[in-house]
Amino acid sequence: MSEPLDILIFGAHADDAEIGMAGTIAKQIAAGYRIGLCDLTEAELSSNGNVTLRKQEAAAAAEVLGVTRRMNLGLPDRGITGSAEQIAAVTAVIREYQPALIFAPYWEDRHPDHVACSKLVEEAAFNSKLRRYMPDKPAVAAPELYFYFINDWRTPDLLVDVTDCYALKEQALGCYRSQFGHDPRGEDIALTPLNQGYVERVKARDSLLGQRKLIPYAEGFAVKTPYVVNLFGNRSS
Repeated sequence: MSEPLDILIFGAHADDAEIGMAGTIAKQIAAGYRIGLCDLTEAELSSNGNVTLRKQEAAAAAEVLGVTRRMNLGLPDRGITGSAEQIAAVTAVIREYQPALIFAPYWEDRHPDHVACSKLVEEAAFNSKLRRYMPDKPAVAAPELYFYFINDWRTPDLLVDVTDCYALKEQALGCYRSQFGHDPRGEDIALTPLNQGYVERVKARDSLLGQRKLIPYAEGFAVKTPYVVNLFGNRSS
């Protein structure tokens, strides 16, 4: 067994987690939490870049954020079907790292792979606690599952103030030059929503999410089951 992680974050592609929650990742790492990222595909069908470059960019972004471990399951891009084999592959990662918290993309999104990833991780998280499923790997005691926003979003159930870490989020997103910028090596660049001001729109979204609480930058999360708090607010002296 590998050393356990406190938080395990899944995305369909490298850059998904950074778009949705890079500030939260940086904040949790600064607080001493061990965090791992698991990209399901190599994004081999992306209009720009290539598999080798995307892996280099993902490694650079992980280094910026201080992520403990980054892995890639190599599932087919645009081929996340939720098959029994794919559920087993994701479940195996969860059981290998025994996280207390799991994050996946929000279940509604313009990109079908993000939706499929969300569903696949939800299935695997459920299976990970079943001791008679894949009995050769120890079950995980019901990890909490949260969902981060990539393209589409709603009023969040949870907000994380990421103002102090926002420069790191911007730096991490800047590692993905093949997706959000123009590759300096002169390759032909296809125009996509990602290289037409996308990072600026992410920044505007994070500002808007924090607006209700007068937070300069916040990242939002959704849940499907109630979350528990032990105390409300700070007790006055």
